[in-house]
Amino acid sequence: MKIRQRKLEAQGIDISPLIDMVFILLIFFMVSTTFVKDNKIDIDRPGASTSEMAADKAIRIGIDKQGKVYIDNEEVRPWVIQSIIREKISSDKDTPILVVTDKSVHSGLLIEVIDSCRLAGATDIGVATEGEGS
Repeated sequence: MKIRQRKLEAQGIDISPLIDMVFILLIFFMVSTTFVKDNKIDIDRPGASTSEMAADKAIRIGIDKQGKVYIDNEEVRPWVIQSIIREKISSDKDTPILVVTDKSVHSGLLIEVIDSCRLAGATDIGVATEGEGS
């Protein structure tokens, strides 16, 4: 009688489905965090009775109570607004621009920002009021 010996295979857990799931979750969270708008500027916006909702893809320019100007939550100097906006709208001149300003900001600064956007070639510029996008 001949005795056969079976080779013992290594016993273990197949973790490839687990790795796949981790990568899917990682991709989901990376993509979903890009949609979160984190507006860190403290602004008390003025109200308007004829306001409309702003576009989601708008370039946001913020002016806080101290008169500091922010483009997409990054502080910029007023004299570089025109070049930054020109660069951002180089592919599409119809890209909307939304100026979110505090109601205590002097109108001169607001007009300077809007004028810089127009000189950069922007055609769709709006000012945010209380009911519009944060």
